[in-house]
Amino acid sequence: MVKICCIGAGYVGGPTMAVIALKCPKVVVTVVDISSQRINGWNSEHLPIYEPGLDDVVKQCRGKNLFFSTDVEKHVSEADIVFVSVNTPTKTHGLGAGKAADLTYWESAARMIADVSKSDKIVVEKSTVPVKTAEAIERILTHNNKGINFTILSNPEFLAEGTAIEDLFKPDRVLIGGRETPDGQKAIQTLKEVYANWVPVEKILCTNLWSAELSKLAANAFLAQRISSVNAMSALCEATGADVAQVSHSIGTDSRVGPKFLNASVGFGGSCFQKDIMNLVYICECNGLPEVANYWKQVVKVNDYQKTRFVNRVVSSMFNTISNKKIAVLGFAFKKDTGDTRETPAIDVCKGLLGDKAKLSIYDPQVTEDQITKDLSMRKFDKDHPAHLQPPSPTSIKQVSVVWDAYEAVKDAHGVCILTEWDEFKKLDYKKVYDSMQKPAFIFDGRNVVDVKKAREIGFIVFSIGKPLDPWLKDMPAVVA
Repeated sequence: MVKICCIGAGYVGGPTMAVIALKCPKVVVTVVDISSQRINGWNSEHLPIYEPGLDDVVKQCRGKNLFFSTDVEKHVSEADIVFVSVNTPTKTHGLGAGKAADLTYWESAARMIADVSKSDKIVVEKSTVPVKTAEAIERILTHNNKGINFTILSNPEFLAEGTAIEDLFKPDRVLIGGRETPDGQKAIQTLKEVYANWVPVEKILCTNLWSAELSKLAANAFLAQRISSVNAMSALCEATGADVAQVSHSIGTDSRVGPKFLNASVGFGGSCFQKDIMNLVYICECNGLPEVANYWKQVVKVNDYQKTRFVNRVVSSMFNTISNKKIAVLGFAFKKDTGDTRETPAIDVCKGLLGDKAKLSIYDPQVTEDQITKDLSMRKFDKDHPAHLQPPSPTSIKQVSVVWDAYEAVKDAHGVCILTEWDEFKKLDYKKVYDSMQKPAFIFDGRNVVDVKKAREIGFIVFSIGKPLDPWLKDMPAVVA
């Protein structure tokens, strides 16, 4: 019986291993992590992450062929295949700070694997890592192998939060990269046979190690670039009276372009996009390709510009000051159907509003008050590190209240900022919202979820990303001087 161990019980490791266990009943899968709090969560009725469909999968397999444990060394030692799905945060200091990936946790995992192994192993990169990481890991394992054979594979994940289980059940592709040696090819075949239990063979792509590693960074960079492109267009649409939804639809009907990732918004977020692009920038710079590095840097710059532009619209629309005004923030997660707040645009928007001394009332159906408080007081990139290495939970910020009802958030507010596209925000009774607010009542829709025409008929002054401007806004500057 094949034994699989995954180091890291986070957003990637937990769901991926749960689906492998479900689809491969003859494989024993153990997910290990040094965080007892996280492992206890996976063994409880309330899983540590929210993902539609995940609960059902875990409950079907847990205790049968899916296990969660803090006994890292024991399960790594017994495994035939070891997936490594640990944090690869952006470096906060030293060479490459702000761009390069910090491989501290990866190197530590590799050294531990070498120390405890008593039999040959296939070691699989599941974390997003820079190109040539496999080579570095190979060297660590080779120089500490005690006669044991380690074969490295790259098997990057391509999951979208909110649809991760569906993505795992029906992936666009599974990518496996390995050495072009007999051992490398044999290892590729072993892992391919695991996925072939439910993934059509033609969707399992096999490449060399470097192509697999770079494909992950490239995929995220291309997706982020599409979002920044349509967001750049949204600014132009507002300036000219065009409607970004109509422009996006028109572009998306071109079969060469396609309709996905063309929704204008307040900006992209999530654990991967910015981190992976800056990683790509660093790799380009290290390989003497400054023009290529600058191209990808611009994708992140446009994303930052979109968030700043949104804050400026809020302030300039409300008589150039939001000091002591209550602003309701609907949505804090970086997208709907997830509780993940890593790199969510809401952090920068809220910090921008707080910088102008606004009072924020925040509601998100899946994000806790503790998490919101932490995010608004944490330094950039700190959140990518394991929980036990993050700063302790801070005291609440005086200007921020977190509530558990949208109508409570908007009560007596001067303006409403919609920052996550939760379905419930489309169904709110906006007449009830309007009646409970200070007048004039503003809606700043960062996700284009509100019916602008109906909202204006109710009496709202509406700013919606990339839409023709409200007459009120036409006389207001787009940027606060």
